[in-house]
Amino acid sequence: MKGYELVRNEERALIEQLIGATRLYDSSTAIQDLFDFAIRFRRFAPFNAMLLHIQKPGLTFAATAADWKNKFGRWPKQYARPLLILRTMGPVDFVFDIQDTEGRAIPPGVFSFPTLGNLTERRLADFFQMLARIDIDVCDFDAGDARAGAIWMSWKSDSPNGKNSYMLSLNRNHSAPTRFVTVAHELAHLFLGHLGADEGRRVRNRSSISVALQEAEAEMTAYLVAKRNGLEPRSESYLAKYQGEFEDLNLYGIARAANAVEAALGISASDLSKEDYW
Repeated sequence: MKGYELVRNEERALIEQLIGATRLYDSSTAIQDLFDFAIRFRRFAPFNAMLLHIQKPGLTFAATAADWKNKFGRWPKQYARPLLILRTMGPVDFVFDIQDTEGRAIPPGVFSFPTLGNLTERRLADFFQMLARIDIDVCDFDAGDARAGAIWMSWKSDSPNGKNSYMLSLNRNHSAPTRFVTVAHELAHLFLGHLGADEGRRVRNRSSISVALQEAEAEMTAYLVAKRNGLEPRSESYLAKYQGEFEDLNLYGIARAANAVEAALGISASDLSKEDYW
């Protein structure tokens, strides 16, 4: 029993060291996200679930290489990055994120943001160049399937009528079609006024509306843009979380935002430079 308790204490010390070093959990929201993750990952011990969350936030499915092969007919991709977990009364073991495996096909519904359609990496890069021309830079990050992207103001114009600059981040592990939908979703937040006013882009401040309504508006905008451009997003499951907000939706505003997103990506013939986006 003493040996077991010693291992537990060592695990606890390791977790506390990692949390302190990474500063990932300095808010109640981040801590709740961690707890929710540990609850979902019941097949792993709580400390191991915490370790996995620290290494790859947004992780949805993970298993050892042997389990992926024997149970699912899949195996780690070449150069896939393993995730470390602790063994009871032993050293360490390694597991792999579902996004880092290949082999037998997996139903699209398994993924958090499945999008079907043909979109090449080169075409996606062209969209990024279009955004850079209007002071919206794109960067990527490494995360699990449940993390898609974010957008934030990186610089506020000194001019009352100037355009602010923004940074848009994307999960590098998602497919090109899925990242396109994420881009549309995050741009929708900007053009719907969820980030605040941007006089240079004629965007009014609507940041005071509920987060749930913001997400419903942004996803409906992304859905409209994606469908108009030949992609098949699975927005239904995402929107199901926000059904209570549908009565407050402004469909005209969503249509206008979709137009603005297409214009920003260079896939619209409309000139919105002299019009309000909302």
